[in-house]
Amino acid sequence: MPAIAIVSAGAMGSAIAKRLVHGGCTVYTNLDGRSPAAHQRALDAGMINVPLPTLLSRSTWILSIVPPGEALTFAQNIRNALAAPSSSGSDANTTSALPRAFVDCNAVNPEMVKRIGGLFRETPVGFIDAGIVGTPPRDGWDPTFYACSESGSEELLEDFAALAQYGLKASLLKGAGAGIGDASSLKLCESMMKKGSIGLFMTMMLTAHRSSPATADALMKELSISQPALMGRLIHTVPEGIPKAYRFVAEMEGLAEFVGGGEADIFKGFAKVFERVAGSLEGDRKDVETLKTGVEKALELQGTSK
Repeated sequence: MPAIAIVSAGAMGSAIAKRLVHGGCTVYTNLDGRSPAAHQRALDAGMINVPLPTLLSRSTWILSIVPPGEALTFAQNIRNALAAPSSSGSDANTTSALPRAFVDCNAVNPEMVKRIGGLFRETPVGFIDAGIVGTPPRDGWDPTFYACSESGSEELLEDFAALAQYGLKASLLKGAGAGIGDASSLKLCESMMKKGSIGLFMTMMLTAHRSSPATADALMKELSISQPALMGRLIHTVPEGIPKAYRFVAEMEGLAEFVGGGEADIFKGFAKVFERVAGSLEGDRKDVETLKTGVEKALELQGTSK
């Protein structure tokens, strides 16, 4: 059975780990500097917490599933560990106990993922660019890992796709022009709609409330009449987005770099909105309470409209 490393044990990483453990895999992680909540998620998922050198020597695949702002640093830490002498005094690059590939699964822009991939170019460890599209695994549902690599890595990609038998759903990006950066591009394009809509909902709700609470209530009432499907999405995504706002900041900044031009300002604005909400969550919570009150009002109106 494969041994897979997943760092870190966030909502997505721990849920994927749980799926793979259920499928028979051994899943390692490294929780250095992580929160008590991350330790508990790892425990619940059946992940095994080990030091980084042990993780490298025991794992066939390393899946990097971290906040976007940490993606490069984590990859550099893995690259440095590969270059460090082993306990036996030999260079890690000359040992046979090495991972098959480092798989970057983060919402970073294509130029960043190419930079991350370049870290492993002169090593025996392969590199896969993978974009996770969808919410964390649950009963009856699995997100898709869209994966690609550099030319000549077809066997590596096929071996990664074979993890489907253990519960990891993969779709390989092949064809003319396919290469590192394409999976990240796909993920970011999908995020424009998903995360962008959350940013738009939050902006709309906070701006309406700034006018007056009565305006905010009237807005929810109008949405319940004219845009019930949109309001349903607001009810579902805004509460999920509040605790993740801090990590959406780097994702929106990455989107701005990816899109470029004047259109990038859209995502720079969303980054500021998420930064504001993250600050409220850690501070006076006024904006957070405004958003929660708006969702509660939407739920109330949704119930009376049925």
